[in-house]
Amino acid sequence: MVRIELKGIAKVKAKGRTYWYAWRGGPRLRGEPGSPEFIASYNEAIEQRRTPDKSRFRFVIVDYKASGDYKKLAESARAQWSKWLDRISDHFGELRTAHFDRPEKIRLDILRWRNQWASTPRTADYALQVLSRVLAHGVGVGKIARNPCEGIKYLYKNNRSEIIWTETDITHIRKTCSAEIAHAIDLAGYTGLRLGDLVRVSWSHVGEHAIVLATGKSRRRREAIVPLYDALKDILARIPKRATTILTSSRRRPWTVDGFGSSFNKAKIDAGMQDRDLNFNDLRGTAATKFYIAGFDEREIAETIAWEEESVKKIIRRYVDRTAAIKARIRKLEAKD
Repeated sequence: MVRIELKGIAKVKAKGRTYWYAWRGGPRLRGEPGSPEFIASYNEAIEQRRTPDKSRFRFVIVDYKASGDYKKLAESARAQWSKWLDRISDHFGELRTAHFDRPEKIRLDILRWRNQWASTPRTADYALQVLSRVLAHGVGVGKIARNPCEGIKYLYKNNRSEIIWTETDITHIRKTCSAEIAHAIDLAGYTGLRLGDLVRVSWSHVGEHAIVLATGKSRRRREAIVPLYDALKDILARIPKRATTILTSSRRRPWTVDGFGSSFNKAKIDAGMQDRDLNFNDLRGTAATKFYIAGFDEREIAETIAWEEESVKKIIRRYVDRTAAIKARIRKLEAKD
């Protein structure tokens, strides 16, 4: 009798019985190991995995792997993402896509899955990042109504006050991003506002001398007051007025935080910057350097972007070149005369 080697089969014992699955997390196999029925069910499962049922989440994963977004990833990134996509497929693949439109249930499952790596927060966050990108693809192709990962907070926390987008970074992403994303990058880099506030700021918040906005993080108890210096005026003049809010999507509608976040992440992928540890809110550090060069002192910068003065000093020392710093000091001395 010829013995056939079947790869990847998972063996599970429960309540004194043994069950066989085509792979870990895959469909259960029929019949006894080695029997024609067993081999037939295994072959069916493998074929189904290659051409998955379109009503199952595994189809979304396979479709994402075939997408241009995935192919644009650097080779090293694809190698890492491929491992996580397999893990996602093992855990979520057999679920119907409709299950992901029930956030009250699927979010708990997502959290339990993510928390397997809670002892290593960066790994847990990486797992969530890959899953969120696949779900965003599912939304894009009409298989899922909304990304249930949106709003789940990352576990790893660090002080990002010394991380900024350089002019080279900004120039690079602007080469491939849409005009709407470019406007948001410019406005963030010249105001220091957080994304949650940036998508809310409207033309009515722009006064004669400053943009004045009650900040969301303070629950509207504090106001951001961003002086209208010349460079910021130029940015505002370039943004078309298409809605009550300054920033709009390509559909001429105000952005939501989640909607902008998904579009911005796609813009980073399009620019080949997905491996760079740069978040949108890191543009606040970029704004701090621009404020300083524009003549703001460190206390004024700290008050404008709600940072500690020490963080502002570190940014200035690290990123503002000596010539620009000297010119800023000359302006201050001339102003005192």
